Amino acid sequence: MKRHVLMLMLAFAVILMAACSTESPVESGNDSNSGEDDKLTVGFSISTLNNPFFVTLQEGAEAKAEEMGIDLVVVDAQDGVAKQISDVEDLIQQGVDVILINPTDSASVGTAVEAANSAGIPVITVDREAEEGEVAIHVASDNVLGGEMAGEQLVDLVGEGAKVAELEGIPGSSAARERGEGFHNVADDALDIVTTQTANFNRAEGLTVMENILQSNPDIAGVFAHNDEMALGALEAAEAAGREDLVIIGFDATDDAVAAVDNGRLAGTVAQQPVLIGEEALEAALKLYNDEEVEKFIPVELELIK
Repeated sequence: MKRHVLMLMLAFAVILMAACSTESPVESGNDSNSGEDDKLTVGFSISTLNNPFFVTLQEGAEAKAEEMGIDLVVVDAQDGVAKQISDVEDLIQQGVDVILINPTDSASVGTAVEAANSAGIPVITVDREAEEGEVAIHVASDNVLGGEMAGEQLVDLVGEGAKVAELEGIPGSSAARERGEGFHNVADDALDIVTTQTANFNRAEGLTVMENILQSNPDIAGVFAHNDEMALGALEAAEAAGREDLVIIGFDATDDAVAAVDNGRLAGTVAQQPVLIGEEALEAALKLYNDEEVEKFIPVELELIK
């Protein structure tokens, strides 16, 4: 009888130990899973990674995401409106928590923004604005102020009344519109703008457009380009035409442009700090995700490199 009771007690103890041993891993697993579920995933649609400025913007965002423990999914629209809309739709299907968009075209990107709105995913625009749809936050430099800074520097270098040309960015992009607005705020009264032509933020187009401008306006004294890629293309055209005296000012402060300023080939460039823009965008995304209060516009300071 005693032996029978002892065996029952041992069996009961084994069952108890088994229950205890299985309980702990399940709880631990739940804690781990809840941590994974809480991890923020951000989708980032960039207009083009064929431009050094946006490559640096991507790198700044990726470094910040790693530091903050955020999953960042970057897609390249390759300067295509339709591709950007498709890319954003793919990010929505992946179930990202927040979408950052650096618009290829400020007007057309509204379709992508509205798709994210319908899916209940907050949108942050980066560097360029979206004209349609509900945008939670916009992170960018003050492009109007930057255009004014470039205009003032050009006036200082070529003198009032001098003939100048303007190379515009992608038509419809907020960056091109705002930089042009700032430049004209200064230049319309102080300079003679003989021509304004688009080169789509592209170095090769900047070269071609500048060649044509120099043929039709050989006496221009200066050029303002809405970004450094166009400015560097214009510089190539000017040097090929023997116009090393042509004063050219760009915008973005890419490595190539800063090097050209340092060796005296470019007259200046407006520094936009793409790394900081990427960092600010990721910090804003985390605040949105945590339902914290965030300003609708987060400005990033500019600096004139000359």
